[in-house]
Amino acid sequence: MTKPYQRPSADEPAWWFICSAGELTLDNDDLPPHGRLQDLPMPELDDYQVVWLGELRERSCYLVVADLNDDAFSALGEFKSLRPLVAAQDEALFMMASRAKQVTEFLTTHRYCGRCGTRMQAVDWELAMQCHACQHRCYPRISPCIIVAIRKGDKILLARGERHRPGLYSVLAGFVEAGESLEQTLAREVMEEAGIEVKNLQYVCSQPWPFPNSLMMGFTAEWAAGDLHFDPFELEDGDWYSFDALPDIPLPGTIAHNLIQAVKAQIDRESSA
Repeated sequence: MTKPYQRPSADEPAWWFICSAGELTLDNDDLPPHGRLQDLPMPELDDYQVVWLGELRERSCYLVVADLNDDAFSALGEFKSLRPLVAAQDEALFMMASRAKQVTEFLTTHRYCGRCGTRMQAVDWELAMQCHACQHRCYPRISPCIIVAIRKGDKILLARGERHRPGLYSVLAGFVEAGESLEQTLAREVMEEAGIEVKNLQYVCSQPWPFPNSLMMGFTAEWAAGDLHFDPFELEDGDWYSFDALPDIPLPGTIAHNLIQAVKAQIDRESSA
């Protein structure tokens, strides 16, 4: 088994996920650097935290945790958001980049023990941080969320959150609370955000969403009862939309887009039956 903190060799072809303040070094094609360490315009990595992330297309993937505003990697590209990788619809690459971002978040927020305040140390055989004073051990945080596309007849519920880019409408989502099942979270979030009840929940798919550390678990559901009443603290606008008159929706490659297409497929199957 490969240890997470093994150092890469100079002649090993690899993917390099260089992360700083939640952004990755991406080239003009919005790709992370790829190649042998000895051939790339990279600084010496002795002063950087390097983590082996796994493999992508039979090549090792390494995370390099860079400093804020670190210009030592500028010859490789610019620090950018991961969102262009979603639009590229390369799921494997986006998932590895998501892992890099979330591991960076974990390492930078667990330098000190949350129990006693002692400096934490990396565990060398697994991805974890250990306090040797009180033996408290931490692993990368994952925040489970539900995301659901709700239909009513041949229409779909889409709403606009205040954090969405201008004009964008999407499906509903929310974090799982302690002690809840996914089904309970879905019913609660839909009632809180839109004021309606749903039925016929169907699990569709999941997607890691590193903004900053979510795991999105996607469902479809059907309207059961109630009129739309949106929570003004969560949503600015929303309505039931026909598929021939959709507003601007999330990009292909996102789980929200996949769920919208899943509802459309359900409606198309029923209409052709």
